[in-house]
Amino acid sequence: MANLPDSLFGEPTTAPAPEPIASHPPHTDLTNVPVDELILALNHARTRERALHLLSQKRSMFDNLAVLIWHSFGTMFTLLKEIMDVYHLLSKPELTEKASTRVCNALALLQCVASHPETRVPFMKAEIPLYLYPFLNTTIKEKPHECLRLTSLGVIGALVKVNDKEVIYFLLKTEIVPYCLRCMDVGKGLSKTKILMNEEGLRYCCIIADRFFAITRALETMMETLSEEPSQRLLKHIVRCYLMLSESPRACLGLGRLLPRMLSHSAFTDLLHDDPTVMSSFKQLLRKVHENRL
Repeated sequence: MANLPDSLFGEPTTAPAPEPIASHPPHTDLTNVPVDELILALNHARTRERALHLLSQKRSMFDNLAVLIWHSFGTMFTLLKEIMDVYHLLSKPELTEKASTRVCNALALLQCVASHPETRVPFMKAEIPLYLYPFLNTTIKEKPHECLRLTSLGVIGALVKVNDKEVIYFLLKTEIVPYCLRCMDVGKGLSKTKILMNEEGLRYCCIIADRFFAITRALETMMETLSEEPSQRLLKHIVRCYLMLSESPRACLGLGRLLPRMLSHSAFTDLLHDDPTVMSSFKQLLRKVHENRL
């Protein structure tokens, strides 16, 4: 205890601090180095970008990568710093694809941590998802911003993939729904689809009445954009989303008034003909809404 510094940020008063492990930057050629050395390389500015790229690229090859990232000294801080370094560009069109890709690589590693059963709950309790909300809230539609939105949604999707009520409660408590609605409003097809594919998260969100009305407004806006830019994949998920909403008697009653008429237009139904499953869901949706009206 006598050798502790007077301040966490000051020099020690007596004995010097021990030399940290791997104090010198590793070699810049990281192509064939082990995963633990790649994680160490994140701590050095000269090798960080390359290490982020390689770890993101190979993350599916290492079963314990999430555990190594979470428990290695300074790694989560480094990933969060990479994320925060572009905050000041989120409201500007100056965000480059290179900078966006670098942050997306960091987000991909966070997704790895969020999806692992040993690190998912600590990840949530540390409130790491809050650092992603600025990416979901940006209104710029350029490709670099859309990539950040999409990858951030991937992290959230990894959290809710396992139906953990504690995780869902955390996301609702931290107001994730308005951010997802913002993505549905300003995002492009891929990020919109990402939200609608997650049935469990959407089902929990729709329990609250005002969220139901907000989601139906967002879906109607998405239908309007489909008339300008038809997307078969997005339309399929919109139909599935409406069908899921119709499972609630109260929501189904509301859909009798709020279901867009354009959904029945031939321009949209023609997109569904090659998928019998979705076409069946579409007919089931119309039947349930009609029966509820009667």
